[in-house]
Amino acid sequence: MATGYGELLRAPHVLRLLTGTLVGRLPHGTAPLAIVLFTRAEGGGYTLAGALAATHGLATAVGQPLLGRLVDLRGQPRVMFPAALVSALAMAALAVLGTGSVPLAAALVLLAGLTTPPLEGALRALWSGVLGTGERLRRAYALDAVAQEVMFAGGPLLVMLLVAAWSEAAALLVINVVGLLGAVSLLVSAPSREWRAEPRDAHWLGALRSGGLLALLGCFLCVGMALGAISVASVAYADAGGEELIASYLLSALGVGALVGGLTYGARPWSGAPEPRLLLLVVALAVGYLPLALTPASVPLMTLLAGLSGVFLAPTLACAFVVIDRHAPRGTVTEAFSWLVTTFGVGTAIGTAAVGPVIEWGDASLGFLVAGVAGWLAVLVLLGTRGVLAVPGGVANPQLESRNDRNAVLEPGFKSGHQA
Repeated sequence: MATGYGELLRAPHVLRLLTGTLVGRLPHGTAPLAIVLFTRAEGGGYTLAGALAATHGLATAVGQPLLGRLVDLRGQPRVMFPAALVSALAMAALAVLGTGSVPLAAALVLLAGLTTPPLEGALRALWSGVLGTGERLRRAYALDAVAQEVMFAGGPLLVMLLVAAWSEAAALLVINVVGLLGAVSLLVSAPSREWRAEPRDAHWLGALRSGGLLALLGCFLCVGMALGAISVASVAYADAGGEELIASYLLSALGVGALVGGLTYGARPWSGAPEPRLLLLVVALAVGYLPLALTPASVPLMTLLAGLSGVFLAPTLACAFVVIDRHAPRGTVTEAFSWLVTTFGVGTAIGTAAVGPVIEWGDASLGFLVAGVAGWLAVLVLLGTRGVLAVPGGVANPQLESRNDRNAVLEPGFKSGHQA
């Protein structure tokens, strides 16, 4: 396992692209916590703090696919550098000006969210041109999914350390300055500067005209709902146990499970088309959510169940990245990946909102049951759209896991796939 990932990380550009993207995504991954902590430090209530955090999240969900489409049309640096700069400046202005003027604070948060650069989609668009071959590409997608789990686990810890060392305002400033530097590191790299999307057909729907992509988005809307439900149900379980830290144990265990599963998935070769494999992975993910509804009184046992529930999350995401690349219409790959980010975030928000009344009516076990139901809804979406997913758009050879693999066979080298 270590040998395969070591070889991948030693490949030209890989470590820089992965590191720059992860650091660049810190402002987005930590925004909810950083905004809530800053607002509370400024004397604002939880209602205002939640509203500002939600505004940022919704604005990001809107901005990602729009900026992704612009990236496909204009290239990465020309779109994402101004976006990253504006987003960082807006959050810096919030840190300096505070929340005394609620309309101004809301406007700054809205602007920061709308201009959050689509770094996830951009990185996944670059992988095929940098790595070329199918096996290395699959491993990169798996490592990408694992690194994302590490970022979402480590980002909040970094925020808390900065708050402890300085202040909430300093944390907001530092995270966004560091994030801007990470984005710049990616955007000045040769793969990013030279990348161009494939020629595209003009269509107002862009990537959304792909039936296969719509099927995937429906599936991951449900997966996001499951994760949102688990987050709230974990807090309810901790409250019932009389210890707030229990929630962090469960969520951390879920992240560790995803990390182990993603590394294992990426370390071995896979044959055949990815669409049937994705269905099996989503089924395994849904099965893993159901035992959480048992909510055993033993915290170590519940933590173990949480870890097992996360094992198939990163593999599911890694496989989905390959499937998206197969189904995205020509010239829309960044937008397609950005739609996944948006849909996942919207699903998480829906799950978070929907599970609250269920828990108040019943208890934490019903909250975890909502997650299980959402997981099986994701399975039903894939089952109902198997015919659509069976025909990847623009793929001449269905045995190839990406249309970029076909290009790599015809023209090996750095400028393959979506490269200019």
